[in-house]
Amino acid sequence: MRMGERAIGRAAFLGVVGAGVAGLFVGRDVVGALGRLVPDGVASIVPSSGWRIYTIGSSMPDVDPAAYRLRIDGLVERPVTYGLDDLRGMGLVEQVSDFHCVTGWSVSDVHWRGLRFGELLDEAKPLPGAAWLRFVSAEVPYDDILTMEQAMLPDVMLALDMDGGPLPRPHGSPARVVMPQMYGYKSVKWVDRIEVRRDFTPGFWEQRGYDSDAWVGDSNGY
Repeated sequence: MRMGERAIGRAAFLGVVGAGVAGLFVGRDVVGALGRLVPDGVASIVPSSGWRIYTIGSSMPDVDPAAYRLRIDGLVERPVTYGLDDLRGMGLVEQVSDFHCVTGWSVSDVHWRGLRFGELLDEAKPLPGAAWLRFVSAEVPYDDILTMEQAMLPDVMLALDMDGGPLPRPHGSPARVVMPQMYGYKSVKWVDRIEVRRDFTPGFWEQRGYDSDAWVGDSNGY
């Protein structure tokens, strides 16, 4: 990561995040201090059932499910837009997988329900040369990218449900990427656009020094 020209190491970030959960989440003064340490501000870090909920702005997006639209465009034969009911009418699948954050914590056995990207992209029909999927979040300017091959792995999905109910707002409602084999910054929350691309473009955290291939245990200095 970088703040201006000064590198901020993962150890420094972990030192703040790990400075005692009970003592860390006591008010905006502490959160504000952390925001000054992390590039562009991690404005909210909230403990929740083993999770740490991060946002890069002053608040997390609040997306009305009835008004939600997911656009798929870019290098496709036919750009398409889906509402949440459209997505739920497709072939939803379920899986149980672990979630790992690059800052050092994990949550085991998360129950997800959603769509595989092969089915999701079927109507749009990616064109020859399509090699990347860029996921754009309603949490502007957050985005990230996977290769087409990575997105088609059997445990990767666009999740709509979590642990038996619709995605909660802190976990990316109405739709988020789930990429269990990579650290959580690749699992973009509040996804409202998927851009099919020929070329790589660095995501939000890649622009700040994180690895583009964020394999758990084999990237980002681990």
